[in-house]
Amino acid sequence: MDTRGGTGNAAAIALLVLLCACFLTTGRACDTTGVEFGYFGSLGPKHWGRLSPNFTRCANGTMQSPIDIRTDQVVYNPYLGRLHRNYTAANATLVDNIYNIGLRYEDAPAGAVQIDRVTYTLKNIHWHSPSEHTINGERFAVEQHMVHISDEGNITVVAILYRLGRPEPFLMQIQDKLSELYAEACQAEKGAPIPAGVLNMWSLRRYSHMYYRYIGSLTTPPCTENVIWSILGQVREMTMEQAASLIAPLEEAYRRNNRPTQQLNGRTVQLYRRFWKNKTSDTP
Repeated sequence: MDTRGGTGNAAAIALLVLLCACFLTTGRACDTTGVEFGYFGSLGPKHWGRLSPNFTRCANGTMQSPIDIRTDQVVYNPYLGRLHRNYTAANATLVDNIYNIGLRYEDAPAGAVQIDRVTYTLKNIHWHSPSEHTINGERFAVEQHMVHISDEGNITVVAILYRLGRPEPFLMQIQDKLSELYAEACQAEKGAPIPAGVLNMWSLRRYSHMYYRYIGSLTTPPCTENVIWSILGQVREMTMEQAASLIAPLEEAYRRNNRPTQQLNGRTVQLYRRFWKNKTSDTP
């Protein structure tokens, strides 16, 4: 099922929410200092900058994420080179972060990405629905963030956009665990991490030959800036059921957990693309 186009995307996103029947109202999303934030009303993105002195960057920052990527304005840079991702099978833990569902890699290294000769280690994977980044104004069903941190504490995120369609191989490995997390939430035992076992990362290494690169921020408070973003140009697919399972454990107020796009403020979005004979094969 292809969800290109505003009407199709809106219908698909609405259906995702309807597939989640367990509505909870007890939890609140907080940053590491315990300050609450959300996606609607007085806790929503428009108010983040006023919720805490630590959140002022959300309102005053000039390099905020996400953004709308306009393909007619990107700058081609062949010197960026292919995105070197070296992931390995590793133990992961599935967690409900209140504002998103994520996988943590804490006990065993899962691999790294190398950017400008700096190695960034993969720390967590989490999902936003619908997507936070858009391409030419088009929003997708889900966006996956792979958060990496260097030894110096710098952050880089590899983002993958998804439309609805065929099964996503990586998610198939944790489908049962996502069901467990949903059942736990409905039983009001929210918060207990679930061991996800050893996950094969091979499928997430694909499609490194086209991506967009820019300097932005974290998309949740405290909206830390100088984050290096790499958004893969190849839009992948997952099923409606897989997409629904990534939001089902969340409370109703966090099931649409995408921050609105932010102003570029003079920033440049670069494009790396390895040219193949079939030049249309990478087109989003």
